[in-house]
Parts: sequence; structure tokens; C-alpha cells
Amino acid sequence: MFGGGGGGLDPRKMKQMMKQMGIDVDELDAEQVVITKSDGEQLVFDDPDITVMDARGQETYQVVGEPESREGDAGGASAVEAGDEDESGGSAGIPDGDVEIVAQRTGASEDDAREALEATDGDLAAAVERLE
Repeated sequence: MFGGGGGGLDPRKMKQMMKQMGIDVDELDAEQVVITKSDGEQLVFDDPDITVMDARGQETYQVVGEPESREGDAGGASAVEAGDEDESGGSAGIPDGDVEIVAQRTGASEDDAREALEATDGDLAAAVERLE
């Protein structure tokens, strides 16, 4: 009854319409995505499909894949080790990527972003809130 094909928009038309509305959609190449839940459990997506949608400066990330569930404490050290240690440049194991995210989001310098992340034990949301 529903979804017999032909009823949806052509993907090219959809992309064109989104561009007219100021929305850019791109694919992001990543090997792994780790989401740490508030209870410490981690959802690890290996080789995920990631779509980034930028709607007038607000970026939204869509992660598609099958997550593997891990306990946070056991996987936490390996998640930090998985980052490029040569580029980490900072202390307390704060990844440069997190520093860049906070700096971009708040307009703060990378040094201020790193300090805010260190003060909030790496909590991105709390660091952004602290700097805004």
C-alpha cells in the first residue's frame, strides 16, 4: 500500500532543494565512532556510515551502523590511545578534536577551550557552557 517506490523524491532533487534552503549534506569518512553514555557505557560503531548536515552553521551528524556495547572504564583508556598521540599537544588526555570542537562552537581560543575541557574532565557540553 505504502512505499511501492516512485513516491519518494529523486535524491538529486532532494539535495538540490536542501541546498536552496541553505542545507549542505556531506559524507564523513571515519573508521570508528565512540559514544559514551552518562552511565559510562560506550557504544562503539566500527566502520560507520556518517552523514554531516550543515544547516546555516548548525552541524548535525548522523551515524549509521551496528554498535558494540562496552563498559566505559574498560574501553576508556583504549579510546584515548586510539587518537594520534603525536598530535595531542595537550595534557590530561584531552583529544585535539575535542579542543577544536569546543573552540569552534564557542569562538574561544584553543588554549581556553583546552582549559575548559580540563576543568570539566573532558565533558564537551559542560566546556561549551562554561565558555559561553
